[in-house]
Order: sequence, then C-alpha cells, then structure tokens
Amino acid sequence: MLAAMNHWQDCEVPAMRLEAHCGDRLVRCFVDRPASVQAMFDAAIESHGDRDALVFEGRRWTWRELDEVAGRVATGLAARGVGAGDRVAILIGNRPEFVFTFYGAMRLGAIAVPISVREQAPGIAYMLGHCGARAVVVESGLAARLPDRATCPALSVRIVVDDAGPDGFDALLARPGRVDAAPSTEADTALILYTSGTTGRPKGAMLTHFNIVHSTLHFRTCMRLDHTDRSALAVPASHVTGLVAIIATMLCVGGAVVMLREFKAPAFIAEAARERVTQTILVPAMYALVLMAPELEAHDLSAWRVGGYGGAPMPVATIDALAARLPRLTLTNAYGATETTSPATCMPPGLTREHADTVGVAVPCAQILVVDNEGCEVPRGATGELWIGGPMVVKGYWDNAAATAAEFTAGFWHSGDLGSIDAQGYVRIFDRKKDMLNRGGHKIYSVEVENTLVGVPGVVEAAVVGQPCPVLGERVHAFVHAPGAALTEAQLRAHCAAALADYKVPESITFSDAPLPRNANGKLMKRLLREALPAR
Repeated sequence: MLAAMNHWQDCEVPAMRLEAHCGDRLVRCFVDRPASVQAMFDAAIESHGDRDALVFEGRRWTWRELDEVAGRVATGLAARGVGAGDRVAILIGNRPEFVFTFYGAMRLGAIAVPISVREQAPGIAYMLGHCGARAVVVESGLAARLPDRATCPALSVRIVVDDAGPDGFDALLARPGRVDAAPSTEADTALILYTSGTTGRPKGAMLTHFNIVHSTLHFRTCMRLDHTDRSALAVPASHVTGLVAIIATMLCVGGAVVMLREFKAPAFIAEAARERVTQTILVPAMYALVLMAPELEAHDLSAWRVGGYGGAPMPVATIDALAARLPRLTLTNAYGATETTSPATCMPPGLTREHADTVGVAVPCAQILVVDNEGCEVPRGATGELWIGGPMVVKGYWDNAAATAAEFTAGFWHSGDLGSIDAQGYVRIFDRKKDMLNRGGHKIYSVEVENTLVGVPGVVEAAVVGQPCPVLGERVHAFVHAPGAALTEAQLRAHCAAALADYKVPESITFSDAPLPRNANGKLMKRLLREALPAR
C-alpha cells in the first residue's frame, strides 16, 4: 500500500486523517474541505465573485453572474417538477449552457447525468432509461436523438437549447423568483457518468460530492493552482476530465474556465494566448498537434505554466520539443478514470522528463495496490493489476450491484490496468489486461509499442493490436495516424527495432489518414481496429 506522501512535501498538502466512509471503507481524507459542490460555489462567490468564472468566444461571466444564471436554471427546473435526487441529463457540447445546467442541477440537489454529444440514439435511450432521468437539456441539433415519450416515460421535462418555444432554454431562464439551494451531504451522488462501454452496456459510475471535492483538492494541491489560474477546456465537458479536472477544479480555486467548442490546434493556440491561459489538461496527441501548428510561433503563450496530460506517458521527443518551444510550461502527467473521479496519480512538479516512462506517484489521499490474479499484493517493481483506493473512488455503479461487487473490493477499484510501482513510488502503466498480446509465449504490452511509434516525428497517434496467427497465436500489427507525414512502414519498423526487443516490433502497419476510432468518451476502440485488420 502506498501513499507517496514524501513526493508532495513541497506542495502545501492540507491536513489529512483516516475516516470511515461507504460502510467498509477506511480512507485518508482532507480534514478541512467543502461539504458539496454547491458549498464550493458559495465560497467562490464570497472570495472571487467579481472575477471571471467562464469565458466562451469573447463572452464572459463572473462568479456572481454565473450564480445568477445557474439560479435561474434551478428555478426553471423546479417549476417543472424537478427536485433533489432527480436525474438531469445534459446532452450539450462545449458551450456555456452545459455549465449553467450543471451548476443549476447542483443547486437543486439533483444528480447531473452528462452524455457525450457523440453518443447516438440507442446509447442515449439506454442511459436515460437506465438512470430514470426526469429531465434532459439538449442542443437543438441533437434533440432528434432522444427517445420518444412512450419509450422513456419518466423523462417528463425536455429543454432544448436554441429553441424559442416554451420548452426552450430561454423559457427555462424566464421563470421569476429564485429557489434556495438544497442541502446536500457529501455522501450524496452529484453525478452519474457512464463508462465507455467498449464491451457490453455502459455502467453509470456514481460520483459523490465527497469524490468531486477531494479530486479538485488534489488538482489544486498537486498542480499548485489558485484563483489566478485560467484553464482551457478543449476536451469534452461531458467527460470526467473536462467536468471534474477543469470545470470543478476552477470552481474549487475560484479560477476561470476558458471554454472552446472543440480542439483545433490553431484556434486553441490563439485563444490560449488571447485569454492568458495558465493551465489545461490535454491528451498527448493534442500536444503533438500544437507543436505541428505554424501558428505557435505567432502567439505569446508565456502565461501557460501547467500542461496536464493523461492517457499514456508522453514521448520524450515531445517533452523535449515542448521544453524548447514553451520553456515556461511544466508538463504534468495525471492518471485516473471515471471511477476515480479523475486523478489517482500525478507527476510532482518538474520531474516529468526524469520520470517520463511513468504516470507519476499516488496523489496525497490515494492508496494504490499492485495485485496478482488471486488478489494478492506483489513485490515492489513486479507487474500486476492496479487497485486504487481513496476518497475519490466512486461508491459504485448506478442500479448495478453485480458490477459494483465485481469491480470493487473494500473500497479499492479494480482498474483493469497492468502496471507496477517502483521503489521510489512511481507508477508505470503497461497495458490493459485485455489488450496485452501473446506472441509465441512472449508477452507484449501494446502501450509500450504505441509509445515508441508516437515518438516518431509526424506520428500523432498509434494503436497496436494482435493479428491472429495459427503458429504464434498473435503477431504485432500497428495502426498509425500521421497526417501529412511521408513515412514508410520500413522507417517505423526500423525506429521500433532500435528501441524494442525484436518480437515487439510491428510486423505489419496500416496507415490511416483519419484519426483512429474512439468511442463517445474518447477511448480508443480497439475492437473496431481488430475488425479492420488486413487479411494475412
């Protein structure tokens, strides 16, 4: 069991203590903490009410103004019969109405259920029906994906953004009066975020106020954030990274969210310069696209000091290129999941280059185990599945006791990731258990090969899957997205051969002009890639 506390001694870690939660859990918690998301909102208004809270395409709202709009959302929903504990689905992309609705739901004591705008009608219908959503706020262009009233009778309130009628968002805001904020305990569910559903039905992870508060305090502590920070939201607001790591974290510190509709490197660079963005969290491929954009030379990004990333260790070549082009930027790897309310590990400031093959160390309140198939802890440095515990780990899955029992043990979530923890406490992620290849008895972690491939200049993303083989069982096949790069299979194989054991080198490569397929939560869909494997 590992707390890795010595790594955070320079980050002003708040006082902690062990507490009993969720029945059988004994977790390390921050002693002085807000009780709920609404309590964080109240504190932001009191301390930073006239500072920017949200910026979108030139428009801006202070914390007081954001509170006024969120209060009107809450009043309008309450007038339509929505109350504490009701599920309010949010089918909105990166635009202000997402934030307004989320905070309005928190004011009511309702449970927000963000749904990715990439979801299609069957998935949306399942989620709305499964959680028993009472209300949905949806973009007009996505309203046709909602199930009909006969299919989802519990969904009695449908609010359409950009609709001028009585069910439009403006009509929701027009209700006179202002409801009082409902009392929420920290054990109450604040969010239901549906997991990716790469196999089977998605599961609705229940994120409590307790979880969200601790995750935002972890980001505040480990990234040294405060009210002067301005965070660029270029990942989906409906994902745990966008909603917790950026939106809720800026609420925690009283900073500002600079929201972009989508990530396009030129637009991101221009907006980050214009709004003096200080912090963001992206995936490594986005950083590669920023480096490739000619606009980088024409804009002043000197305010950008914290660059969070996740999903995989970033190639050393990208780390070095960013250090050369943006010398004030400190890169920080953060590893987590929906079930851990975002961060389980984080890289201590300034150590990314030295520990580039890791995802950092456990955040202050986290406990991480590495276990074998029998659930026994393995020695330091040995490989096993990561089990993650702490106050940021969700209490389970909505209306799915079987999945909760299968994936949690005494408060530790079974991540499904194979990894190790070294003597210094640094955590390495090798692969998903299900994605590890077996080539003639040799175990191959696809992530290792993928990270080697994205170290080639011009390669934006790569995915490795097993090509069925009657002799060896599997051979290594790579899918590579390298837009505009004149690369050959021989070049990529030679690069891999110089860095990897011979049996790990891709034996065949498919170049893709389009980005590799991802599901609604942004996770790579290796199932689709396996189906697209060329015949041998």
